[in-house]
Amino acid sequence: MGRSSDVPALRRGLALLRLLAAKAEPMTASAVARELQLPRSTTYHLLSELVAAGFVTHLPEQRRYGLGVAAFEVGSAYLRHNPLEELARPLLRALTERIGLTAHLGVLHGAETLYLLREQPRWPLGLVTEVGVRLPAHLPASGRAILAHLPAAQVRALFPHARSFVLRTGRGPTDLPRLRRVLSEERRRGWAVEDGYVTPGFASVAAPVVNPDGRPIAAISVTFRHECDGDGECGRRWPELAAEVRASAAELTARVGG
Repeated sequence: MGRSSDVPALRRGLALLRLLAAKAEPMTASAVARELQLPRSTTYHLLSELVAAGFVTHLPEQRRYGLGVAAFEVGSAYLRHNPLEELARPLLRALTERIGLTAHLGVLHGAETLYLLREQPRWPLGLVTEVGVRLPAHLPASGRAILAHLPAAQVRALFPHARSFVLRTGRGPTDLPRLRRVLSEERRRGWAVEDGYVTPGFASVAAPVVNPDGRPIAAISVTFRHECDGDGECGRRWPELAAEVRASAAELTARVGG
């Protein structure tokens, strides 16, 4: 059995994670110590241990700390074990019936999008987005719909270097500044779109689902055949589809209390 003296340290570590999760931006160690009323030495020790475990990320240039990838993985695991899928399934089925396109529910799993649900029309398309498939989160619209509503420091923690930007078709953001510009536009617009980033000849639009704290926990997306032929029609249907997706995402947000 663990020593009883380990319990207060565990409680402090959990309190520290909850504090970082509640803040929109990363915090300095002194701010953490002040809010948790901890000695600075204790705070630095806790932060060091949590950084080593991946639950906290250190931003040395800013001298601040934010949630790490492991924290997102735990959050994603929670989503897979809660009623989110059961709440989303009838909404995805209704969305597919309305517009005749394949609909997905995806969550963030580290720096990847993990697909939890897929509803297909009567004549389905051949897609790589099977349930359980993971894709680099900066490529599919569902991944970026979630990333667009995360704090900038968390996005940076998920994509720390150029090697993080893997491409499938030669299209998509290739570095953090480009990704941030795309996310900024999609956050302003309220929905995300990708055109051939995952599979040539296919596009998708997505909208985020948020929890009661306003944080993105998932995304609903639809995928469809699309090849721009330069006739002026390219992307004209995207807002129409996005409105349908946003309505379904808003309904799921309401169902989870967001």
